Amino acid sequence: MVKVSAQKIAETLFSRLWEAYLKRVPYAQVYSDMVDSKDGQVVHDHIAFRTINTHTGEQPGGIQAIQHILECFEYKAAENYVFPKKKLRATHFENNKSTLPKIFVSQLEVEVLPEWAQKMIKDNVKETPYLLSDTCIELLNKLKKDGHFTAEAAEVLIRDLLNYFHRPWKIPKKETVLKLNDISQYAAWVMLHGNSVNHFAAFINEQGVSEWPDLEATCQGLVKAGIPMNDKIEGEKGSKLRQAATVAVKEEVEVRTNGGTEKLEWTYAYFELTQRNYIEENGKQKLFSGFLGNQARHLFDMTVTHDN
Repeated sequence: MVKVSAQKIAETLFSRLWEAYLKRVPYAQVYSDMVDSKDGQVVHDHIAFRTINTHTGEQPGGIQAIQHILECFEYKAAENYVFPKKKLRATHFENNKSTLPKIFVSQLEVEVLPEWAQKMIKDNVKETPYLLSDTCIELLNKLKKDGHFTAEAAEVLIRDLLNYFHRPWKIPKKETVLKLNDISQYAAWVMLHGNSVNHFAAFINEQGVSEWPDLEATCQGLVKAGIPMNDKIEGEKGSKLRQAATVAVKEEVEVRTNGGTEKLEWTYAYFELTQRNYIEENGKQKLFSGFLGNQARHLFDMTVTHDN
């Protein structure tokens, strides 16, 4: 009987999340197609998720909403970050036994928002169901304990987990989204998109395209292909971490109104590009594996919408 490791199951899960993301973020599909056409490879540096630190019904709240799943795939917390002005904190997770991407999970500190905003958020999420079935929970616990199981069980687990990475709570009210957006576009985004992937980030160091040896060349290539890019590369040339991103795509999302529901155009996700450089640690050279608060703070703003 073929056994599948936790790392292999995670690879398949992330691959399927990537496929779903490509359908929603066409800029990422263009990048993927161009890299393939140049005999390169698409390697993910990290995947990002957004959460809210409050009671969310049956689902764990805040960073724990994603962390409790990551731990079953042998991920461990690597570093914490605080963004006081954004009312956010974050943790990035790494799997040191494999080349799996880092996972960056942030959370909104709901309790520091105005009371009216806290009430809007809590009212919308307080009865959230837990989207994982009992079978999925059993499989996750077994995976955490044994580190592997059969291919058939792996497929059942992956299908169930894919259902988790959506909005788990009820459709938010239009008034809730618009009012929250005035004080925290992050809060409005999470009300609309929930556990969905916030963004994927390509790892430029490993893309293997000779005519795109660095972040600048890659960005220029995407601009020539008609991809709208953020006008600034975060991080100086030669620094330990540099990041760039496309603009965020917009989607029609469903919101509740007094008369039923309606469609509202709102930002979903951008596609990020990451280049890492070497640092010295304990007398040895190694690639910088963390994140820089000032860069992350600016990238949070990539999903700001001014049109609503």
